[in-house]
Amino acid sequence: MKLKLHAICSFAALGSFLFGYDSGVIASTIAQKAFLARFGSPTLSDAVAGAIVSSYTGGAILGSLSVSVLCDAYGRRAVICLGALLATLGAALQAGAASIAMLIVGRLLAGLAVGGMSTAIPVYCSEISLPAVRGMLISTQQWMIGVGIMVAQWVGYACSLRTGDFTWRFPLGLQVIPAVVLCVGIWQLPESPRWLIEHDGREEAGREILVRLHGAELAEKEFQSASQKQLSSRSTLGHFGSKEYRRILLACGIQLFTQTSGTNMIQNYGPRLYTTLGLQTSTSLLIIGVWGLLAVVWNTLFMLFIVDRFGRRTLLIPSLLGMACTMAVEASLAGYYLASSERGNNANALRAAISMFFVFTICYTSLGLISWIYPAEIFPTALRARGAALATATNWSFNLLFTQCSPLALSHLGYKYLYCFVAFNFLAAALVWLFFPETRGLSLDVDDHDHVQ
Repeated sequence: MKLKLHAICSFAALGSFLFGYDSGVIASTIAQKAFLARFGSPTLSDAVAGAIVSSYTGGAILGSLSVSVLCDAYGRRAVICLGALLATLGAALQAGAASIAMLIVGRLLAGLAVGGMSTAIPVYCSEISLPAVRGMLISTQQWMIGVGIMVAQWVGYACSLRTGDFTWRFPLGLQVIPAVVLCVGIWQLPESPRWLIEHDGREEAGREILVRLHGAELAEKEFQSASQKQLSSRSTLGHFGSKEYRRILLACGIQLFTQTSGTNMIQNYGPRLYTTLGLQTSTSLLIIGVWGLLAVVWNTLFMLFIVDRFGRRTLLIPSLLGMACTMAVEASLAGYYLASSERGNNANALRAAISMFFVFTICYTSLGLISWIYPAEIFPTALRARGAALATATNWSFNLLFTQCSPLALSHLGYKYLYCFVAFNFLAAALVWLFFPETRGLSLDVDDHDHVQ
């Protein structure tokens, strides 16, 4: 039973793979010599590079905000299918780009696709899951994002060893394969039973899916609980009342913490250390690939053995405190060695600074997984898609903000910029301790979600 649920969520999370792959592939792609020779003359301007990156993130913001209406009207599968179609078109335009404008349009479509799917997939997984394994099933989103980033990194490394247009067209076009598979295969998966129960005349279809997924005895209990909850919540369908604003703040807050943790900062700051160590480009890409591989290992271990055995708060607070301490060590090493011309040649200290990136990855794992679990757990079915959409849009919006601001902050503040993330993580840990209720093991149909009120 659990294996079947995991297989369903893993397949649906191919959309999350596209999220990770498309996010990770662009950095190595636009750095390829053949790409620069065709579009850079001889390098990309800051404006062009910014447009290529920002068009994807901007599309994701629009996709995550607009998808909730479609999710409620047409179902979770339809939205995932639409996202896969847009991802296919976007990948084709990127791989076949004859101009920067064509590439940007492809990036925009890909952003719309992953923005919508990154909202719909956790909602879908939460609504077909059992409370005992809900965390693991929703975690397939973050797990597949990590797998996508890892594959993109290794593809980028492999293509850096080749020459010609293949080095950038192949990585961009490769994502067409999982997109087409998802578009066709999503209709072989069951629709969300809770979405069906929410809609008049489709309750029995929802009951049948629950029986197939959870067994007759448990399915009947869940059906009765869900039916009673939906009757009481239909009057608020599509509307956020005063009681829901705290849920919105909690859902958006947990997604905000992922961006203020400094995880994107690690990706921007890492190459500077590699250059200081005198590493070649291919060696740097190899280290980045190992970093991505280990991130998938940590995600796998936490997803299978930890996330449903401990409370969300129990995992979040050490995660945030660990990242704060790691960033503090990183900033101290950078300030003492990298910022000093006299001590800058201490290779051991620089290797220690790089090792902090790997320690950070372990600490980030819990936050990365729970950031998708928590928004899907705290809203009733009538509001879950809209609440998750707002949370996901928060993630993408602050992703765009830090992407645009971090290079400037690094130029003006240098290593001192890292101390901002130390403060952010300590503050986030305090907020979780004070305001975030525990949700592990609770039914999605708890009356009025009293645990969140």
